[in-house]
Order: sequence, then C-alpha cells, then structure tokens
Amino acid sequence: MIADFHFIRPWLLLLLLLPVVILWLASRSGDVRSQWRGMIAPHLLDGLVVGGSPGSKIRPSWLLAAILVAGIVAASGPTCQREPRPFVEDTAPLVIAVDLSQTMDAIDVTPSRIERAKLKIKDILDARQGARSAIVAYAGSAHLVLPPTEDVALLESYSDALATRIMPKTGKDTGAALTLADDLLEKEESTGTILLLTDGVEETATNAIKSSTNGIVILGVGTSVGGPVKTPDGGFVSDASGSRLFPKLDVARLEEIGKETGADVATVTDDDSDVRWIAERVRSNFAQKQAKDGDRWRDLGWWLILPLTVAMAFSFRKGWVVRTSAVLLAIHMFSPDSARADGLMDMWLTHDQQGRIAFERGEFDAAAGRFADPMWRGIALYRAGKFQEAVDAFASVDTAESWYDQGNSLLHLGEFDEAVAAYGKALENRKNWGEAIANLAVAQQLLEAQKEKHEEQPEQPSEAPDSVQVDDKGKQGKEGTINVAEQTSEMWMKNINVSPADLMARKFSIEAGRNSQ
Repeated sequence: MIADFHFIRPWLLLLLLLPVVILWLASRSGDVRSQWRGMIAPHLLDGLVVGGSPGSKIRPSWLLAAILVAGIVAASGPTCQREPRPFVEDTAPLVIAVDLSQTMDAIDVTPSRIERAKLKIKDILDARQGARSAIVAYAGSAHLVLPPTEDVALLESYSDALATRIMPKTGKDTGAALTLADDLLEKEESTGTILLLTDGVEETATNAIKSSTNGIVILGVGTSVGGPVKTPDGGFVSDASGSRLFPKLDVARLEEIGKETGADVATVTDDDSDVRWIAERVRSNFAQKQAKDGDRWRDLGWWLILPLTVAMAFSFRKGWVVRTSAVLLAIHMFSPDSARADGLMDMWLTHDQQGRIAFERGEFDAAAGRFADPMWRGIALYRAGKFQEAVDAFASVDTAESWYDQGNSLLHLGEFDEAVAAYGKALENRKNWGEAIANLAVAQQLLEAQKEKHEEQPEQPSEAPDSVQVDDKGKQGKEGTINVAEQTSEMWMKNINVSPADLMARKFSIEAGRNSQ
C-alpha cells in the first residue's frame, strides 16, 4: 500500500509554496526590531521596544498555513487504494431480447415457454433495482419494446404483455434482435450485456453473436423432450403434414454456439439459480470492460476534511461565531413553524430532488409544486390528472420528448387535432420514433372518428324555429349529455393502461410495414 501511494492531481502540490510565503511574511511582520533597525540605533532600540502581553500560543499565521496545507493536500487527491468504477454492479446496462416465435408457446415447461420467460424477466428486473434495462421482442423481425430505463414497474408491465400473437412476422431472426440491442447499448455509450431468452438460435445468427461488442448471454427456455405448441383458443398447432408441432430445445446446439462464439449459455431452471447466474455474467462483463479501461484510484483526500474542520473552528475568535450559529440552528430546528421542514430541506436538497422524492412516493401534486425542471413538472401534473397544466409545462421545452408528452396530454383532453400536430412535431425532431408513430396513428384514427360523428349530426334543425314538438317518449328517459370526443379519448387511454399488448402489436405492425417498403 505504501508503494502505491501517490497523488491523483500532483500538480496542485505546487500551491504548497503559498503557506510557506505566508509564514515568511508573517515572521517578517512580527519582528519589530527588524522593522525599526534602520531608523533607530541598536543601543536605543532594546530600551524602546515594549513586549506585548502573553496571548494564545497559536498564531493566526500558523493556523492559516495549516488550513492551506490540509486543503491543498486534500485537493491533490492522496491515494494508495484501487477501486472499481462507481455504480458498475448497480447500473450495468442490460438488454433483454425475448424470442416471440410460435414455438415459444410450447408447454413442455409450465405454464409455457413464453410465460416462463416472462417470469424470469420479472425476477431479473427485481434483482436489478436502480439499473437500466431495455426489452426487445423478436420473431421474423425485431422491435423495441422499451428503451433502457430504471422504471421497473414500466418494464414489468410491458414484459407481462409479451405474446407471440403481437409479432407481425413469423420465423426467427436473432441477428436482427442483436443488431437492435447493440444499437441501444451504443446510444448508452457503454458496453453492456445482451440476454437472449429463446428456445433456439439459428445458424445465420452466429456471425451476429461474434461481431457484437457486448457480452452475450443465452438462456434456453424449454426441454430436450419438447412439447406441443398451444394456440390461444386452447388447441394445438400442427405442421404441414398435419402432425402436431412438437419443438424440442436443442441444448447441445446451444452449447456448441457458446463455444464457437464465446457467448455464455445456460438453460432455464425451476429455482432462481439461473437468475443469479445471469446477474453474475452482467457483473463479469463490466469487470472485463473495467480492466480494459484501466484502474481507478480511491481519492482519500476527503479524510483531511476532519482536521481542516477543526482548524477552521479555531479561526473564530473564542468560538463565538460557532456557538451563535449552533444556537440559531437549534432554534430553527425546534421552531413550531410549519415551514421549518421545507426550510431545512432547502438547505440540503434542490427543488428537483425534493420533487423526485415526492414523485416516488406517489405524491404527484406535491411533486409538481416542487419540480423546477419543466419536463418533470409536466410528468408529475400528467400523473396527477391535470392534463391542461401538463401541456403548459411541456410547452416550455422544444424537444421531441416534450412534443410527444404534449400529444399524450392532449389526447386525454380530447383535442385530437392538436395531438396529431404535437406528434408530428415530435417526429420532426426525432425521426422514425416508433412510439410517436404508433400514437400518431391512433390520434389520427380518433380524429377521423370524431369528424364522422360530427358529420352524422344534422347541420340545420329539422323543424322551424317557432314550432313546438312534444316527445311523449322523452319522459321515459333521463336528461344528460355525452361528449363523444372525451369518451373516445378516455377509452383509448384506458386501452393503453390495460392492454399494452395491443399497443405493441399496432406499433410492431407499423414498423414492419415501414421496413418492408
């Protein structure tokens, strides 16, 4: 450890000349004889100099020099210990690529291969609280379900909705899924891990696995015995010959691919040992990346804050400033004033940090009042159901995300034409954004439905203005009004919350159609 001792920022040690100069100047200014030696004869000077009264043995110049030395050494970063890169284990990015080909509906594992894969996704996300994860779905084509996010609830909501029926193309294109996953991690500007949850990898995907710059983990879902493929209506899928389709998990082939490409391969288990194995692979991939990037050194300079604080305390005359500050702080802390808690919070947390705490507690109104960032304030207002205020907050920012969120809020308000315009603005700022394209299509459909409803209503009254008609059946009904626009918007938004599978199916279909053109 002594051999490894060094300073992270050694050039700052040049500032140690400053306390030396201060001590030299202080010694010069304190020598009265040297100041008057050129003006008063030496034999008279001794009789004229009067010694001062004894005071503190700690001279201010010494104290100032000690404070400067401690501060300069601390800022230089003394160290002798290595440390891993911060948050490596907690924030290592992971892209989960889920195979949604037809064979994933096989029931050789209970309740089915795809359902078992979804359960494993939940266990993996629960073990990665605070880390960024993304989900990709693939069959004959690959599609982004969710980009890297720390929102575990959102990830679990969409992973629960995964089903083979939502894929627009049949087959299995693992290479496309790996390409999409690599692109996501490249945008994260970090090397991560790609987890393939699949019941087989085709030969053509070998090169894609080899060329990936990220760690590849393959978790085979199924058994070597195989099982029938169940349909949504309870039947079973048959092959071209009319025989029941009975796919098997080729474990030997997966292991061969692992040896050939260097990917880590395992099969799904009934306990959580496979989840722990995956977590270890994610950490291992980051440890290897850390070794390539070089070591980091632990900055130990902060330990010098303790003696620096003690030295600063002595700089106050007889400690009166310190005592007064402590008394005022105690009075403030024990004051019955209702604003005390907010005042203390302002001392330690920014308004955005306070808003985030309230947001995570589900106190969206309070969070909206705290957030200084307009986007976060808009999101809090959106969650609180204050959609018009959310639109106003989002409107202060001109980004693709802002226009997208404005479109969502306007749909809640039933303002479909403005929502269409907002989604269009989002796509101008961010080309080929799948979520915006899908929501734009829905908004356009709702706008067309609204126009059709308006066209069905007669533009002119069928009776003369002065005529009176009596409806005998009117007494049997109840008076009320129905806002078709609001009703349709609410139904659509509920559809998003309840059935993200339909939203993904629509989105994937649009993407597949665009890519085929």
